[in-house]
Amino acid sequence: MDTMEVIYQCVSGLDVHKKLVVACRRRLAEGGKVEKEVKTFGTTTASLLALLDWLRAWQVSHVAMESTGVYWKPIWNILEGHLELLLVNARHLKTVPGRKTDVKDCE
Repeated sequence: MDTMEVIYQCVSGLDVHKKLVVACRRRLAEGGKVEKEVKTFGTTTASLLALLDWLRAWQVSHVAMESTGVYWKPIWNILEGHLELLLVNARHLKTVPGRKTDVKDCE
């Protein structure tokens, strides 16, 4: 039986830390070209609302973030109800070999 791979038009990945969030938003543009942008946000309510606005500007539909301690919870609370959220195990994301960086993690 063949399976179909689901591709979302515009998604985001977040690398969550105590005092900052590194976000990558990616979208599939015309002609199949992938556009991406990376930006760092603070973890205050105002900064997380700015993150939400930034994600909405590209009409991001799905956001994945690692379950890093308890640091993901405020971000989840701000984004919940606006975007489809995925809380993922870091071990499932670490499939790409190479040096670890915040930008690579959010991508």
